[in-house]
Amino acid sequence: MIHKTRIRHFSATLPESGKYLLYWMQQSQRIHFNHALAYASDNARQLDLPLLVAFVITPAFPEARFRHYHFMLQGIAEVQSELKELGIPFIIKEGDMVETVLSIAASAAWVVTDTGYLKIQRQWRSQIEKQLRCPYTEVESDIIVPVNTASDKLEYSARTLRPKLLSKADIYLHHIDSLPRAIKAFDPPPEISNSPNIATPIDPYQSAKQISPPPNEARPLPFQGGYSQARKHLEHFIHNHLATYETLSRDPVAKCQSNLSPYLHFGQISPIEVALEINQSNAPPASKEAFIEQLLVRRELAINFVHHNPGYDQYDTAVPTWAKNTLADHLKDKRSHLYTFEEFEASRTHDPYWNAAQSEMVRTGKMHNYMRMYWGKKIIEWTQTPKDAFNIMLALNNRYELDGRDPNGFTGVAWCFGRHDRAWKEREIFGKIRYMNAAGLERKFKIADYAAEYGPESRL
Repeated sequence: MIHKTRIRHFSATLPESGKYLLYWMQQSQRIHFNHALAYASDNARQLDLPLLVAFVITPAFPEARFRHYHFMLQGIAEVQSELKELGIPFIIKEGDMVETVLSIAASAAWVVTDTGYLKIQRQWRSQIEKQLRCPYTEVESDIIVPVNTASDKLEYSARTLRPKLLSKADIYLHHIDSLPRAIKAFDPPPEISNSPNIATPIDPYQSAKQISPPPNEARPLPFQGGYSQARKHLEHFIHNHLATYETLSRDPVAKCQSNLSPYLHFGQISPIEVALEINQSNAPPASKEAFIEQLLVRRELAINFVHHNPGYDQYDTAVPTWAKNTLADHLKDKRSHLYTFEEFEASRTHDPYWNAAQSEMVRTGKMHNYMRMYWGKKIIEWTQTPKDAFNIMLALNNRYELDGRDPNGFTGVAWCFGRHDRAWKEREIFGKIRYMNAAGLERKFKIADYAAEYGPESRL
């Protein structure tokens, strides 16, 4: 059963006409543990209507590049294959999101979709809802505790949101009948099926290539998209790394990571499925709690931030006032090094650890979480103004991280400037925001091994 707080209706009336119930798949790009798809399937069966699933590829998604489209479409190809086996037609179209969804929905009795939290996703849904001529429903499927149920305001920090999430999480952490079922045979009409559909498998590489030409990379990214790949990473993590997660997850050399962030970003696996598998494992309770802290508290704190702060991608509105003030007090402090965007992008700084972190992101599509914090702090230190640093950081993150353009990414950048943090001892350049240095890396980790593996020279 899908909890009622996940469901938001924009029309209180049941369908009066229409040929099918449309599930517009956008954020939740999977069939497993997909509350929106399950809700659409259940209601199609009750109304004795065919179920149609549609996905729109939009070439204009801000800052998306070949690596993002390729990873996403690997997952969509898997969805296409699974829906075919279930006998459910799946329409894939490329074009303007709003216009294309409205064209597919022209003969729909009801439109159901999932929920996205970024501005562009909310704008799409708002525009579509206002122009539809049938009932429209959104179902939150990519978060454990629905965002407004967890909190109706912008939270100050993890400390303030954590008790609210933990007190409600058990209500939402349960299995659902996650596989949809075909209701009756249905062939999409020609006006909406002049695109790849259930009979024409897509080629992720060629489709991505047409949207965004691939760069001349030295090697392919090590991560492949899709639910099956996400499950492999999850199972490998549980069997090999979860037991030591509490002690080793912060170590860039230990590789004690789940590597699930790209899959969560594209909705290729549900955080609920991940949490249930973690909780059911035999790992020590402290390690399970440490992982759930990241999956539930930190991830949903990021969603709270972008949901309640529409200026999450701008320095003036993403950074808290106290942090802007203290950084402004130190604008004229001397920087030991200053680098251009191009130098940062090419890993051409004096710091081998920073260069390795940037290189890891470019070559793999991911960066270790601890190194991402260090990476961001150093951009602040080696840039003329905090606003320039913010823009450089966000641009690099969105361009190269597979989970770029994500609530976690926007929040992570803002965190480097004091968001969800407290004031520390005042120092040059940083003022009272948190500082990190290379000596700390050397003291805590065998960081030279990390630099040897990912440094620019290791590509030769």
